[in-house]
Amino acid sequence: MLVSSCDFIRSIAGRPTSGQLEQIRLDKIAREEAIQQARLDSLKRVQQAMEDSLAMLEKRLLDSLSQASGTILNPSALGGLFTTKLETKYYIIVGAFRNRSYAERKLEACNAAGYTGTIISFRNGLLAVGIYPSNNLRDILNKLQEIRGTGICPKEGWILMNT
Repeated sequence: MLVSSCDFIRSIAGRPTSGQLEQIRLDKIAREEAIQQARLDSLKRVQQAMEDSLAMLEKRLLDSLSQASGTILNPSALGGLFTTKLETKYYIIVGAFRNRSYAERKLEACNAAGYTGTIISFRNGLLAVGIYPSNNLRDILNKLQEIRGTGICPKEGWILMNT
């Protein structure tokens, strides 16, 4: 009796052939890939839940801050912007004046203190001096807390939210 291959000997001995071993290996790889994909899907769900939660917290924070003693104010509450085109979403307002010369004096003081300031005109005639333009709410809130009560920003300073 001639032996033609290892697979023949394996089959006689009741052991899996090379084709069966290859299938077992492929099945194992498929199971491991399915486990890894399940882990990735779980991580994506957790990440999405965290993003949703953070977005909801930011919205609640904005809502509560806008209601809490005017810390954040939308320009529409002051009659809307007149001609000023704001480049960023948030500004710390360090003064609001009816007289343009007072607003310009405050702007000069801000610039001398190292802050880039701008005069923001409202339709109701109010001229606000805004500093620290930012598109990041967390940064602007931290900066407001840092400079509030200083010579540049009074403790009544607030954030203008340009929407």
